[in-house]
Amino acid sequence: MNEASGKDAGARDSLARDRTCLAKERTLLAYMRTAIMLLVSGITFVKLFGAAPWLRIGGYLLLPISVVTGLYGYMRYKKMSARIDRSV
Repeated sequence: MNEASGKDAGARDSLARDRTCLAKERTLLAYMRTAIMLLVSGITFVKLFGAAPWLRIGGYLLLPISVVTGLYGYMRYKKMSARIDRSV
């Protein structure tokens, strides 16, 4: 009976690591999705609403914010990957 429970514990640990890795990847994809949305919104404001200066300025502000968001998400992903790999 102890041997079976030991196998179950190993399977639970393995599944927990898998869930953690998948959650980490989902978070990265959410950051990338947000960065792409900000980029597309910025381009849309500049191209479609170019006559309105405040919208054009807002569009130009969204472009670097999208890059920063994407880079922050990637850096966070790498940092968490390193922390998880160290703990395993």
